[in-house]
Amino acid sequence: MKKRWLSAITLCLLTACAVSPTGRKQLLLMGNNDISQMGLSSFQQIKQKEKISTDPQQNQYVRCVAQAITQAIPAQYSANNPGQWEVVVFDSEDVNAFALPGGRIGVYTGLLKVAKNQDQLAAVIGHEVSHVLAQHSNERLSQSQVANIGMAAADSILKNSTTKGPAMAALGMGVQYGVLMPYSRAHETEADVLGLQLMAIAGFNPQESVNLWHNMAANSKGNAPLEILSTHPSDQTRINQLQSLVPQVQPMYQQALAGGVHPQCAG
Repeated sequence: MKKRWLSAITLCLLTACAVSPTGRKQLLLMGNNDISQMGLSSFQQIKQKEKISTDPQQNQYVRCVAQAITQAIPAQYSANNPGQWEVVVFDSEDVNAFALPGGRIGVYTGLLKVAKNQDQLAAVIGHEVSHVLAQHSNERLSQSQVANIGMAAADSILKNSTTKGPAMAALGMGVQYGVLMPYSRAHETEADVLGLQLMAIAGFNPQESVNLWHNMAANSKGNAPLEILSTHPSDQTRINQLQSLVPQVQPMYQQALAGGVHPQCAG
C-alpha cells in the first residue's frame, strides 16, 4: 500500500513539472480548459451572490483600467490569456479584487476608496491578472491534490499505530504551514513582480504600487494576521519588496510613455 501511494505521488511530480514566468518550478496537474471552466463557474456564483454596481462612472473607470492592463499582456502569456476579459464591479465595502481563469475580473467598490488613482487601481488589477497568467489557481489545486494523497498514505501507514491521532494532526499542520501557505506567499510575490511589469507596459506609474500598499496598511489599522500564519506577505514586507522592484520596471514605463501609451481613466 505504501509503495502504491508513493508511486502515485512520484508520477504526479514527474509528469506535471512546469516553470513559472519567474523561473520557479510548478506542479500543474489540471488542464487549461478545466481550470477555465472552474473560473467561469466560480464567477457566475459570485455574480449571483454579490450586488453588482450599476454606477456608470464606476464601471467605466474600472473597465478602462482593466482594459489597459489586459491589452498590455505580452504574447508569451497567450496560452493563459483569453483575450476578452469580462469586468464586473461589485457594490460592496470589501477592499478586494480578483481575476479568474477564463478571463474574468471582479473589483469591489470598497477598493476604490483605498486605491486613490488609476495607477493604484492598475497595480491591483495587474497583480490579480498576473495570478491567472502564472497559473497559480492550477498550482494551488495541484498542491492540494498531492497533499491529500500524502495524507491518505500516512493514514494508511499509521492505521494500527497508537500515535495515529497526534501524528496525523502534526502532519496536517506541517502540510498547511510548511507547504501550502508558503507557496501561496510565493504566488503573491510572483504576482507582484508580474503585475508591476504589466502596469508599467500599460503606461501606469509603478511607483504608485508602493503608495497603494501604504494606503492598504493604513486601512488595515494593524489588524492583519502574523505573516507566518498568513497566505499574504505583511504590508511592510510587500512595501519593501515593491520598492526594490520599481527601479527594474521603470525602463518599461518610460518606454510606454515615449510611445504615447498613457491611459486616461477618469475615476
